[in-house]
Amino acid sequence: MKNLFRYSILMLAVSAMLFTGCKDDGDDADVSHFEIMTDYMVANNLDLPAIISGSEGDLKFVNPGPADEASVPTWAAGFDIIMDIRGGSDYAAGHIVGAQNVAWANVMTEANTVGQNAKILMVCYSGQSACYATSLLRLAGFDNAQALKWGMSGWASSCANHNSGWNNATGDLVSGHANWTNELTQSTFFNYPKFTASSSDGASILLERINAVFGAGFGAAAVSGSAVLDDPSAFCINNYYNEADHTEFGHFSGAYRIQPLTVGNDEIKHLDPESTVVTYCYTGQTSAVISAYLNVLGYSAKSMKAGMNGINNHSDVWTSGTNAGNNSKNQWKDSKPKDYPFGN
Repeated sequence: MKNLFRYSILMLAVSAMLFTGCKDDGDDADVSHFEIMTDYMVANNLDLPAIISGSEGDLKFVNPGPADEASVPTWAAGFDIIMDIRGGSDYAAGHIVGAQNVAWANVMTEANTVGQNAKILMVCYSGQSACYATSLLRLAGFDNAQALKWGMSGWASSCANHNSGWNNATGDLVSGHANWTNELTQSTFFNYPKFTASSSDGASILLERINAVFGAGFGAAAVSGSAVLDDPSAFCINNYYNEADHTEFGHFSGAYRIQPLTVGNDEIKHLDPESTVVTYCYTGQTSAVISAYLNVLGYSAKSMKAGMNGINNHSDVWTSGTNAGNNSKNQWKDSKPKDYPFGN
């Protein structure tokens, strides 16, 4: 009897272990919606490098615009839709030929109308909110979505002079500032973010997250360089440019340099899901793509507006640093607006 009792206790213990060790897809307490979604994303080539450079690695998220004025009609006709997401009065004052004025809330609806294979160009004032939308569209399967580099600021001087244009975005705040340094910061590791979803499969969870981030808008996902400079310890900061620039330009005190930044190889575990994650780059355009991506993953992510141009626009590193050849292309100057014609 004693042996039978011990055997019964053992079987109950094994059964309990088996029961608690298996995930019940209907129980949110046991299911990681993050892992279900990210497994789907990795399996379907939706990791961050594919969002930045295209699923085949040959279509960068940003479009440089037409080479010259004569090329404008052909260049514009190459898109199935050009969505200008600026305010209606600014659109009416001057827009790209063939562009449609689309409210932010209607971007996904318009994209679904033209279809996932369509060539989509997103246009805003500076390129930053358009890049944010482009990231979300690419995550939703619109592989051919792009944003116009520099936005309408690069199209015409009148747009660059707008309150939201590039001529009002640059600054030089970091020289001699106590929170700006050249010292490297060793990153650490954190847990994955957590969120719950009403769906149970990867594709549906991803779409639910994309719609939620779209619904929150870009404004909530942007932060000024001055706010970060005033108190960098309030953020988890990732400096998303190359290693030489990380030291030659300098960076915020405590900022990491995590690049590449992928889900598949777990580099995202260097980001703190309990903090506000700020990403910054040269122009704020790449960081907008990354911040949209991170918000879908469940982080509280913000893109630093105007990037390095917003806080260190006159640095000599733009033109004489190790990567001056590429950096000069990303420095905002008075010569950037092309003053191309507007459409009717």
